[in-house]
Amino acid sequence: MTAPVERLWYGQGRPLWPLWPLAWLYRSIARRRRLNARGEGANPSLSQPVIVVGNITAGGTGKSPLTAWLVAFLRDQGWSPVILTRGYGGRSKHHPLTVQPDSDVQLVGDEPLMLAQQCGCPVVVDPKRCRGGQWAIDQKLGDILVCDDGLQHYALPRDLELAVFDGERGMGNGAPIPVGPLREPPERLATVDAVVTNGHAPLQLDHPHQYCMTLAPTRVRHLHSGQCHDVAWLAGKRVRAVAGIGNPERFFNTLRHLGAKVRGQPFGDHHHFHAGDLAVEPGEALLMTAKDAVKCRQLAPEESWVLDVEAQLPEAFGEFLLQRLAGLQACTSGTRINPSD
Repeated sequence: MTAPVERLWYGQGRPLWPLWPLAWLYRSIARRRRLNARGEGANPSLSQPVIVVGNITAGGTGKSPLTAWLVAFLRDQGWSPVILTRGYGGRSKHHPLTVQPDSDVQLVGDEPLMLAQQCGCPVVVDPKRCRGGQWAIDQKLGDILVCDDGLQHYALPRDLELAVFDGERGMGNGAPIPVGPLREPPERLATVDAVVTNGHAPLQLDHPHQYCMTLAPTRVRHLHSGQCHDVAWLAGKRVRAVAGIGNPERFFNTLRHLGAKVRGQPFGDHHHFHAGDLAVEPGEALLMTAKDAVKCRQLAPEESWVLDVEAQLPEAFGEFLLQRLAGLQACTSGTRINPSD
């Protein structure tokens, strides 16, 4: 998604209204895919539980931080989680593949490599995530599958669906792609198990399970040496901040809130960086997200730093998951959720 389109989607009104015929076509295709997922030829259930993290809007909402939080939570409960991901931006021609912390980001994609480095669990990349899940099961990589950004990947059976929203942007102008940011209509939320809002206030939805998530900055890490500082180190520091993520302004505002003097440069999500993108002025430090850092190590100047964040969720969300996980543990196979129900 380009920044101009994002501003139109998440601004006032629907200036792209002449594209409504395409929007209705997009919605019709999405509905047909949901229906086909439950018809003849649908993939059979997997023998291990599947948790899907996704959203119904285009752009960054906080799916990957929630995925990382889930992995840590599941591990604490005695599970051995495996992350499934499409590997957007990766150029490998062979799937499925397992991502290692030192994998080539050009082959596996930025988010899979970031998750492999952060989570310390198997990360499997495959555009056909059901195939990737079955491969993970066959290879005995773990006992529960967490799919990062898979809400619309209807071919993948699932036991638990979590929809994530950016609390600042919500559903934008409420229109389908390309007039607005909606991948699916709001009614789709009635079929998910929980809605997680990345922000301090939940959306105004009629859903029994809504929770707020915050992304808390934890440290500032030197890109090349790994040296770390407390986030208070940023106070008063001049920084050139670059962000090739779904919502760059959230990153820039976080740095400003921490006291940094920010010269921000947004790029498109999954941007392929060049050395010229990372130039700094005298006296500036370069700041980036963990997602961008995996692509910039060979390009960035010496004075380059990464802001690490972690998701924080309320105890009630953990209790909700424990209740659902108890049912999954009792029966690791059976009927999976169908998104069209």
